[in-house]
Amino acid sequence: MRERFGHNSQHCSDLNDCRALVPASARLSPTGWLANQPYLLLSLTSLFWAGNIVLGRYVAGHVPPVTLSCVRWIGTMLLLLPFAWPHLGRDWPVLRAHWPLMLALSATGFAINNALAYWALQFTQALNALLIQSSGPLFVALWSLALFGVRLTWMQFCGITISLFGVLTIVLHGDFAALVDVAFNKGDLMFAGALCAFGLYSALMPRRPVSHPLSLIVVTTGGGALMLLPFAAWEFAAGVRPSLDWLTAATLAYAVIFPSTLAYICFNRGIALVGPNRAAPFFHLVPVFGSVMATAVLGEKPELFHLAGYALVIAGIVIAARR
Repeated sequence: MRERFGHNSQHCSDLNDCRALVPASARLSPTGWLANQPYLLLSLTSLFWAGNIVLGRYVAGHVPPVTLSCVRWIGTMLLLLPFAWPHLGRDWPVLRAHWPLMLALSATGFAINNALAYWALQFTQALNALLIQSSGPLFVALWSLALFGVRLTWMQFCGITISLFGVLTIVLHGDFAALVDVAFNKGDLMFAGALCAFGLYSALMPRRPVSHPLSLIVVTTGGGALMLLPFAAWEFAAGVRPSLDWLTAATLAYAVIFPSTLAYICFNRGIALVGPNRAAPFFHLVPVFGSVMATAVLGEKPELFHLAGYALVIAGIVIAARR
């Protein structure tokens, strides 16, 4: 399916308008159907990112953060380049003409965001990371308002607030008094900085030039990798090097395929269909999926507060995502 979308179309005011732009034969294929299901795409994005946070915390100290981020984007670019090549030749003039925006997207969405997040997971606890992750929609809303004057609707504000309470219910095990005992450190500030950078990426995405999505992601991941390369070289020269074993190989494979290639394709397409403010509440699914993974992997028992939190998050997302 050949899609071309950009700032002159922004996101569609009605999903039916978006679907009307896609040929009927493409809509009937599984890929074409999936490409027009924004809420499923955004949910898959959150699932892959939740796994990335769990994995990043698990391998802290085993794989250096900047090296992991740099290899992640080099691998993503090389994986997608054969598929993007036919479109890249056609789209390169317009992408090059918008090089300041391309640099901003590469820096915020790929270089700064990921390196800071992996670095933060060397210091912060899972509880803190999940709490800070829930502030993602706030950063998206603030950047959209500051740069483009895009305001949250009351429905979006109410939905984000409800889903935020759901996240807190899950993370705090239903005991909101536990917030008093939460202590923050430098890792938490780094994680907040990573979310701030990604909020800017999300706000800028609707202003991207008209191009095929594969062309855009190859150029921006390549740009992010180039920005990280000097820092990865410095990390290596300082003696901070990854262990050469199966855990490192599995970590890099997962990071390249799921939270990078698949997640960003899904996220970019989701924003193209519904816009950043309607996509932002799906950030709250990350701690939901994270808690489910902890239950499955660590053998924790599902509790009543889990169900209450899940219900609040889903209700909030449904309210905020309404047109």
